[in-house]
Amino acid sequence: MIALLDYGAGNVRSVINALERLGETVKIVANGDDILQADRLVFPGVGDFGSMMHTLREKNFIDPLTSYLQSGRPFFGICLGLQALFDGSEEAPGVAGLGIIPGRVKRFTVDLAVPHIGWNGIKARQPSRIFNGLHGDEKFYFVHSYHVAPETDEWVLTATDYGYEFVSAIQKGNIIATQFHPEKSGKAGLALLANFLDTTRAAIIPAAGPDPTRLAKRIIACLDVRTNNRGDLVVTKGDQYDVRENGEVRNLGKPVQLAGRYYEEGADEITFLNITAFRDFPLKDMPMLKVLELTSKNVFVPLTIGGGVRDYKDKDGRHWSALEVAAEYFRSGADKISIGSDAVLIVEDVLKTGQAGGMNSIGQIARVYGNQAVVISIDPRRVYVKTPDAVNHHVIETTIPGPGGEHYCWYQCTIKGGREGREVDAVTLAKVCEQLGAGEILLNCIDRDGTNIGFDLELINAVKDAVSIPVIASSGAGNVVHFQEVFTRTEADAALAAGIFHRQEVSIGEVKEYLQDKVEIRPV
Repeated sequence: MIALLDYGAGNVRSVINALERLGETVKIVANGDDILQADRLVFPGVGDFGSMMHTLREKNFIDPLTSYLQSGRPFFGICLGLQALFDGSEEAPGVAGLGIIPGRVKRFTVDLAVPHIGWNGIKARQPSRIFNGLHGDEKFYFVHSYHVAPETDEWVLTATDYGYEFVSAIQKGNIIATQFHPEKSGKAGLALLANFLDTTRAAIIPAAGPDPTRLAKRIIACLDVRTNNRGDLVVTKGDQYDVRENGEVRNLGKPVQLAGRYYEEGADEITFLNITAFRDFPLKDMPMLKVLELTSKNVFVPLTIGGGVRDYKDKDGRHWSALEVAAEYFRSGADKISIGSDAVLIVEDVLKTGQAGGMNSIGQIARVYGNQAVVISIDPRRVYVKTPDAVNHHVIETTIPGPGGEHYCWYQCTIKGGREGREVDAVTLAKVCEQLGAGEILLNCIDRDGTNIGFDLELINAVKDAVSIPVIASSGAGNVVHFQEVFTRTEADAALAAGIFHRQEVSIGEVKEYLQDKVEIRPV
C-alpha cells in the first residue's frame, strides 16, 4: 500500500491513477498518524509554496512528515513535494519549508517564457534505481516557475537546462523527489514510478543523456465537447465556430475514446473545451467531470478543461465561485483550466476602473493552484483599418490586405463562442491577463477556424511579443507543414489542432515524424 499526502490543491487523481495502474493500492493520508505509520509515502504538489506550507501546518502534518523523512523509509516528492523539502522559497518570503535539504527555491531568471511548461530532458548526476530501463534521452513533463537550489551537490540526482542549468531531481537514501511530473510523462514517467516502487532494483546511470537538454515544442489535441440533438456527449468541430451541419451538431467521436487514441498517438497534451451553452451551470449541466475521471485513468499526459469557469448561482440558489468550479475540475483529473469569455469581461473591468481587483477568477485560481494552472483562451477576429491610429487598439501592419485593400488590422476579442465582439484587442487582453496571474495563453483565431490554411502567424507574433508566458497557437492547421511554419516563423511554445486529427486527415504521429529533424519535439 502507498500512502499519498494530498494537502488539497491540484490534480492528485492522476498520481493515484498512475500508482493504481502499476498495481498499487493507494491510501489518502487523513492525519499525522497515517504519515507516521506509512511504509511508502508519495507527496505530489502543485500551486503556491506559501499556501502549501500553511495547509501542512493547519493539518498538523509538519512534525509527522519531518519524522517520516528522517526515518529512512521510501519517499517520493513531485513538484511542490520537492520544493517543500527546502528551507524556504522566493515565492513566499518568510515562510519556512521543511528544512530537510539546505538550500532555497528560486524563481527562474531567464529570457524565456515563464512558467517553464512542457517536455524537457534530464541529465543524471548519480546512480538511482528510478533509471532502470531508461535510455537517458527521454523527456519528462515540467510545469513550474520556481526551481530548487541546494547549497551542495550532495542531493542532486538530475539537472535540466532552461536558459541555464537547474536541479530537476534530488536523491539521498530513500528520499527521491522530482521537479517534473512522472504521472504526466507518459510511458517513461510510469516506468520511473515503477522503479521507485521496487526498492530491490539496482541503482544505475542511463547510458545516454542530452547535454544540454532542450524543451520540446508541444503538439496538443483539442476536443470541443458538447451535447448533440439527441443529448449525447460528442466531440464536434466548427467552421469559424459554427458546429452544425444540415441542422445537426457534427459528431466526430466520443471524448474519452478520442483522448485515449491521441495519447497513444503521442499527443503532448489534451485539451477539452466544453462548448455547451450552460442551462444551469457547468458542474450539473454537463458530465465533464466524469469525462475527466475516465480519461485520466488511461491518459498520462496533461489535461486542460475549459468552459464555464466563472461564478455561478445554480437553480437551487447556491452560489458557486469560479474557484470552486475549478477545484471540481482539478479533483476530477484536470491539470489546467481554461478561462475564455469571463477573462474578456474581467479585463474590460480592469481597463475601465484601472484596478486589478483581487476577487476575479484568474487571480483567485492562480493564488491557490499556481499561475501555471490558469490558461486564458482568446477568441479574436481580424478588424481591418486604413491607418494604424484609426482605433485605440493594438494595430499591426499586415501582409494580408483587407477587403478594401487595408494594410492594417487589430484583433477584436469575442465572447459567447465568437458571437459577440468586444472593444478590447487580443494583445491587450493577453498582457492584462498575465498581470492578473495567468500562466499561459491559448490563442485561437476565428478567421482561420476550420479553414485548414494555416495558423495566423501575425497574430501569434503580436501576442508572443507582448507577454512573457507561454503561448499556444490554435486555429487553421491543415497539414504537417503548418506546424513547421508556426514553430519556425513564430516563438509559439505549442500548437493545437482539432479537426485534422478528428477526421484522421493528419495524425499526431505524422506531424511529429515530419518535425523530427526540423524542430525539437518529444518523439512518439
